[in-house]
Amino acid sequence: MSQSTESILIIDFGSQYTQLIARRIRELGVYSIIKTNNISLKELKQLKPKGVILSGGPESVHKSTKLSMPKHLLDYNIPILGICYGMQLLADYFGGKISQSSKKEFGPSSFTKVKNSKLFRGKDIPKEFNVWMSHSDKVIKLPRNFEVIGSSVNSNISAFSCDKLNIFGLQFHPEVTHTDHGRKILDNFCIKICSCRKSWTTKNKIQEIILDIKDKVGNERVLLALSGGVDSSVVAALIKRAVGKNLYCMFINTGLLRKNEERDVEATIKKSLKVNLVVINAEKKFLKNLKGITDPEAKRKIIGETFIRIFEKESKKLKKINFLAQGTIYPDVIESSSTKSKSDVIKSHHNVGGLPKKFNFYLIEPIRKLFKDEVRKIGKELSIPDYLIDRHPFPGPGLAVRIIGEVTQEKISILREVDHIFINEIKNAGFYNKISQALAVFLPIKSVGVMGDQRKYNYVVAIRAVKTSDFMTANISEIPYKMLNMISTRIVNEVPKVARVVYDITNKPPGTIEWE
Repeated sequence: MSQSTESILIIDFGSQYTQLIARRIRELGVYSIIKTNNISLKELKQLKPKGVILSGGPESVHKSTKLSMPKHLLDYNIPILGICYGMQLLADYFGGKISQSSKKEFGPSSFTKVKNSKLFRGKDIPKEFNVWMSHSDKVIKLPRNFEVIGSSVNSNISAFSCDKLNIFGLQFHPEVTHTDHGRKILDNFCIKICSCRKSWTTKNKIQEIILDIKDKVGNERVLLALSGGVDSSVVAALIKRAVGKNLYCMFINTGLLRKNEERDVEATIKKSLKVNLVVINAEKKFLKNLKGITDPEAKRKIIGETFIRIFEKESKKLKKINFLAQGTIYPDVIESSSTKSKSDVIKSHHNVGGLPKKFNFYLIEPIRKLFKDEVRKIGKELSIPDYLIDRHPFPGPGLAVRIIGEVTQEKISILREVDHIFINEIKNAGFYNKISQALAVFLPIKSVGVMGDQRKYNYVVAIRAVKTSDFMTANISEIPYKMLNMISTRIVNEVPKVARVVYDITNKPPGTIEWE
């Protein structure tokens, strides 16, 4: 992105929602960029942001090791919005007082505007509305020249402003979908307060990615780990535009894939993307390496290690390939965050945390900073067929992280059939595109059942369906009971050794979309 582009700078203090703030701002048509709290004055001047947002995070201003913000950020004389920890940090810096709340707030709350503010400008933002909180500290005394502009059930100071310094603070998270009018609040900050123009578009992003790939790769060959899903398909289309015939795609059948996945991928990718495709069957290798492993993180690491070693071996047959490309997207990254980002690790992803420290490729991840819906928009812009773009996400480690406990051939076979029935039924009912992600999980427990007048003691499986726009938060999909009954009946009748089906009704948060 050119340095002349008007942008909003986001300072990351370790919030799981930091990239979500960036995404929301991009949705407004404004370019956003994320940097750590130790950003230098030189870099700040190079970026020339029109405004700054301080993210939330797991820190407390009372800790001696707290993450602070550089003074030159405040001296730069541009609007600043602090969210959650960012708000507390601003209050602490300017002489306010923060204390640990007697009642922690993690979830929905009610917010009330107590004063008109540029941040809440617009008739469509009512006096009271629902917000999403995630904090244990709160501001109890304002700094000089600051004023309260909003309160919540648990805090008299849930939003403040200092018009003289053009500084604003919000205790709640406007970036999550659970907060009403959050988009309008961010729009007010970026467009009205920071005077940014709406110049960030999908076409601009495509141009930037392609130029970046050309700059990194030049005329060399690229090997892409192709899964047949949305992300890797979009990456294939982008890299092909950048390097043409120098793109080679490799599909590895890990034995942890959905039913008929190898056959379907080979047919659809060759037809729609017209790329060089190599198919490798490595089922036995993966299953052997996973034998006896029950820890989900260990499974991811093993799958990542096995993946890369196979790529190294098979790529030698292609000759002169130095670059490995992957379809890693941001939710993969943020949920396996490193200590560099200061956020808590939720899980590693084989595309991110599962890779070995040393391997013989330069890694390129063109869509690493994008969310799923942004990737889909790019895919549509690149004319990738809808049947590829609209596919539900499938985890890189495959069914291994949908089998709780040790992975065996028996469990894979059972879960593969359960998944096939589940997905087919929601497709047949015209419900597939109303769901963001549907999945089945093999549970390490058995339950009594009666089939054909005989007592059976067989496995339990769970099915799950969620709807979301960003995969950072998600609500359960309300599948009609009649459809659930049909799905359950088919699974129990058609899949040997399954005695019971349960439906997971946990939102994210507190749960994650995948079980492991």
